Amino acid sequence: METVATDRTFLMLQGPHGPFFHQLAQMLRQAGSTVWRVSFNRGDESFWFHSASLIRFTDRAENWPDRIATLIAERRVTDLVLYGDTRPIHAAAIAAANAAGVRVHVFEEGYLRPYWVTYERGGTNGHSRLMEMTVTGMRAALAQSQIEQPLAPAHWGDMRHHIFYGALYHFFVMVRNGAYRSFRPHRGISVFDEFRLYLRRFTLLPLHITERRWATMRIRYGGFPFHLVLMQLEHDASFRMHSPFASQTEFVEMCIEGFAKGAPRHHHLVFKAHPLEDGRAPLRRAIQSAARSHGVLDRVHFVRGGKLAGLLAQARSAITVNSTAAQQVLWRGLPLRAFGRAVFDHPEFVSHQPLPEFFAAPSRPDSRAYRDYRHYLLETSQVPGGFYSARGRRQLMRQVIDLMLSPEDPYDALTAGKAAPRQQLQVVK
Repeated sequence: METVATDRTFLMLQGPHGPFFHQLAQMLRQAGSTVWRVSFNRGDESFWFHSASLIRFTDRAENWPDRIATLIAERRVTDLVLYGDTRPIHAAAIAAANAAGVRVHVFEEGYLRPYWVTYERGGTNGHSRLMEMTVTGMRAALAQSQIEQPLAPAHWGDMRHHIFYGALYHFFVMVRNGAYRSFRPHRGISVFDEFRLYLRRFTLLPLHITERRWATMRIRYGGFPFHLVLMQLEHDASFRMHSPFASQTEFVEMCIEGFAKGAPRHHHLVFKAHPLEDGRAPLRRAIQSAARSHGVLDRVHFVRGGKLAGLLAQARSAITVNSTAAQQVLWRGLPLRAFGRAVFDHPEFVSHQPLPEFFAAPSRPDSRAYRDYRHYLLETSQVPGGFYSARGRRQLMRQVIDLMLSPEDPYDALTAGKAAPRQQLQVVK
């Protein structure tokens, strides 16, 4: 794969919590590029250790579209880099970049978690180029390159680091944000409440682990067939921007109503919360209320976060809005019903049955089609590594810089037979 680093100027906006964007910029500079960073609050600034390249945006949000257009022109920006494409400041920046002919590099959590992160150009999730692709086209690109499916990389733990950096970020915004008085968070709650939720979750982690293990044990040893509902964060961009639901409560009500109407009477329904669920949405109360009103309270369960594999190993099917955890469902060949826009929503392996019918007799996916789709992702947008742990960042850096410097989008590079070789790493038990 050819890489081009001369005459490239990268402008970075908000990244994952922690030092990933700073380390990314260091390596881009080593490759010969110029890198600038815009900070919108003290949290952004605190993880950036190159003050000469920092640009503070302290103005009101309504003035940002004009400011980003001016920055692109004045700094002769060739590449825009950001994490997530739906928050208002990023959506405005992408619009300005597109108008100026600037490449847009978007990072996101991995479509195939937990061993990969997502790197795409232009947009991710519902804005991804994957939304317009077919499995047939993916197979053709893979056949042309004749590439073996890569193995999962070595394991590293990111979740505790993710929670820690999230709490630290919001602490900085809460207590040291004096220079950014016009800053307003994009998630609809105050910075203080965001920090309080992170801190509460961090301190209650041992209690939640005990509660989760007990709930999981009751399900795994209950001896009953069950269907698994994969919950998401209500404030997550994929749920807010690419789903038909205004709240998790609406989704919960629909799932339980469909279960009550269609599922055999000896079947149970298990709601599994997202690993980062912090209590801002009243999930347990909504689940109990809906289950009680539909007369299935004794057959409905709630599990607080944790790993998915143990439950999936015994589940009959899974339901989600558009959670990336659905990829694990499909990898195991389990029936899946999804309701939002998602990169994995292909008719070959995602059911579109009415929900009562799905609970009664779920249609199984074409596992061979899904494996080809997954292989395509691993050769294009999925990069081994993680944003939050030092080990994960080191792994990520080994490949992502060359992907960013390549003149071709990863999808186009695979089709043209110019895809970068992927590391073949064994799983560490």
